[in-house]
Amino acid sequence: MSQTSRSLVSSLRRLKPTQLRLMAALGDGDDLGRCAERIGVSQPAASRLLAEMEEVLGLPLHERQGRGIRLTVAGLALARRAARIQIELTDAAREVSEAATGSAGTVRVGAVTGPALSIVMPAIIELQESFPSILVEVTVATSVALCEQLRAGHLDFALARPGTNDVMLEAKMIGDEPLSIAVRRGHPLVMLPEIRVDDLLAYDWILGPDDTLLTQTVMTRLAELDLPGPKRRISTSSFLFTLALLNQTNAIAPLARSVVESFSGNPSMPFVALPMDLGLNVAPFNMVTRIDSRLTPSAHRLMEAILARTDAVRPSQNLV
Repeated sequence: MSQTSRSLVSSLRRLKPTQLRLMAALGDGDDLGRCAERIGVSQPAASRLLAEMEEVLGLPLHERQGRGIRLTVAGLALARRAARIQIELTDAAREVSEAATGSAGTVRVGAVTGPALSIVMPAIIELQESFPSILVEVTVATSVALCEQLRAGHLDFALARPGTNDVMLEAKMIGDEPLSIAVRRGHPLVMLPEIRVDDLLAYDWILGPDDTLLTQTVMTRLAELDLPGPKRRISTSSFLFTLALLNQTNAIAPLARSVVESFSGNPSMPFVALPMDLGLNVAPFNMVTRIDSRLTPSAHRLMEAILARTDAVRPSQNLV
């Protein structure tokens, strides 16, 4: 380590917890006033904290931009590290609390819809038979939303698909996610002796926004089959609204096969999968964690239970 680096390390150790909280808040892109409110100080006090940090470090951390401020390259780097420190402190408090009180603690897991139903839910049921005191908070959302919450420290881990340039996250490939076409029981298509792909285009398709992975997968596959995109389409990102539409209309919806099978296997459920395979497969999903993060004992137990339910776990791959 150079003399300059050693000097900077010494200076960084002089920073106050309040100053690091301010930098973490500024890294989220809020203006100084909102950041001051978040950490419980006045805006003039926040300005002084920022100025004191720059004096201690001997580096400009911000610059004026109109009526607000913008972090410099050094400021952004410190903000990222400050955010990680806040996350680690929160996780440390949870782990110490578990150790000190003997309580099982809380686990915060996120998953996209298919793995949430086929893997996470049965893993939680199995885990709580041995550890009934564990409280599991489950977030079901898109991969983009889950990775944002994971980076912010709101989740312990997630079953999702992170971006390939996400340097804060680590991914371990879990498995593929094939899709089936779901319809209501008694749908006209179910009555046909043979269903052709062309027959599907006569009905409304329930799909998400154009930029979602499932929609892009469907459109790409239809193009590969030399078919146009659905002319009649209902766009929603709500799983519950999708199920309501399927139940009350003749619309069709591509959904994770594990989700459809969980419904169609129960005769009391009003949904079935069409007996055809369009070759629809979305990109593999992953077990995603923050790089260098340490799970609490409860979170580790749930992760192990989830991994035990997968057919194969591939080697860890850092995303760069």
